[in-house]
Amino acid sequence: MSLYRIILVDDEEEVRKGIIRKIDWSHLGFEVVGDAENGAEALEKIEQLEPEVVMTDIRMPFMDGLTLTERIRQKYPSMKVLIFSGFDDFEYAQQAIKLNVTEYILKPVNVEELSEILTRVKKNLDEEIRQRRDAALLRESYQKSLPILREVFLNDLVRGTSDAGQIEEKLKEYSVDILHAKKWLTALVHIEAESSERPDALQKELVPISVRQITEDHLKDYCRFTIFNSSAGITLIAAIDEDNSQTGLLDHLGDICKECRRVLDVTVTIALGHSCQELSEISLAYQSAVDALGYKTIVGTGQTIYINDVEPVGRGKLKFDNSDENDFITAVKFGPEEKIRETVRKLTGRMGDAKVHARQQQLYMLSLFNCVTRLMQQYDLTTREIFDTDKQYLDIPAAIGKPEEFEAWILEVSLRIHESLNRERDNTTKKVILEARRYIENHYQDPSLSVEMICRELHMSPAYFSTMFRKVTGQTYIAYLTEVRLQKAVELLNETDDKTYVIAQKVGYQEQNYFSYVFKKRFGISPTKYRGAQSS
Repeated sequence: MSLYRIILVDDEEEVRKGIIRKIDWSHLGFEVVGDAENGAEALEKIEQLEPEVVMTDIRMPFMDGLTLTERIRQKYPSMKVLIFSGFDDFEYAQQAIKLNVTEYILKPVNVEELSEILTRVKKNLDEEIRQRRDAALLRESYQKSLPILREVFLNDLVRGTSDAGQIEEKLKEYSVDILHAKKWLTALVHIEAESSERPDALQKELVPISVRQITEDHLKDYCRFTIFNSSAGITLIAAIDEDNSQTGLLDHLGDICKECRRVLDVTVTIALGHSCQELSEISLAYQSAVDALGYKTIVGTGQTIYINDVEPVGRGKLKFDNSDENDFITAVKFGPEEKIRETVRKLTGRMGDAKVHARQQQLYMLSLFNCVTRLMQQYDLTTREIFDTDKQYLDIPAAIGKPEEFEAWILEVSLRIHESLNRERDNTTKKVILEARRYIENHYQDPSLSVEMICRELHMSPAYFSTMFRKVTGQTYIAYLTEVRLQKAVELLNETDDKTYVIAQKVGYQEQNYFSYVFKKRFGISPTKYRGAQSS
């Protein structure tokens, strides 16, 4: 196992060097990756070095150990903090306990005592990692999570958002026995919102559980199926093979409606959608069941509504549904290029497979084109950005009239939109960081200026902002702010006769001593000596 990273924080350099020199760090499982003179400097180093442990004195200038610990707890809750204190003060100890300090150590501390403490800390860190990696614990956690994971997967399946290549693997993993059927049917079991007058009626919150149980009992000996909750209600996917039939399933569903009325005194309507011969098409079957349920106001409740009974059966339908739209938009927005090509091939390939009238093909192509125009509107893309000429844009009707040319046309347009969106993202990020830099330059005088303040102004998350800021500028936010403040301080030292403490306040430092410390660390001399050197 690699060594744990540790940072030492103490305002006395000799104390820090003494601790570093006297302890056999690697033998104890640690590596000192940095040290700091105060809490403010420590926070910057913690952000850069990401240690597992921070050892800090409790009394330091500019930012004491308790304030540092409070900041660490806010941003790095799992980091271990060891506090040294020369004061056997109950109040300090109380505050440390509230901040969940790992160890509170009274000075002076000898090598043996500190080694024992570090050994305990390492043991705790090892145990935390062991628990996170422990295969048995992970398996136990996974088993507990299986019902939830199963429901999530089945919902993705009926929404059409699951990976088609992993459907079979996932069904096996979650022990869903519906594979290798001739076809599949999807049904929705809908409990009508009506109250029962019977005094012995079931409690309302228990009704869905009882309805689901009755459904499972009726079907368990008839067909293989899975049942789960979706946004549309209790959802059933049934496998039809040699041992059962679509008609037989309809009979059983009708019996379930009657049983729920007789036993539970609740009205249940079951909607059955079209069958499908590929599991990847379950979402279409599910949507047709949702459509069937919509007919209950016409047909009536408390019975089975089969989509084929209420809608004419269309042979060779060519339909561009919500799932197709989501797939296309996701591919164009996020790529990569191969995903865009694959999605366009899949969507346009249907036109050759479906034996439909030319008008239906044109409507299908118009649906795809509508996705393109909505993307362009959403991201303010002009026709000149996507099409070679305005004429190419005006020639769209011609492309839609020629299915054999449409695939190449829609692919080219999709790739151009993808490129434009990528450029726009890069430009947006740079613009936001430019706004952030301007905000810093306009507010550097404010001692309380923070990442959170800037992110509220820019409507961004602090974590994303920090990552993007470093990526664009090559500096952390703290380093950039410090540089701005010090450069402004240099200007004031050169151009005014203001006292050092006045300049410190003008550039955002409440304490003159800390300003002098930061200035000297950056330029090698104090502000007073810097002014003297410039004037001589």
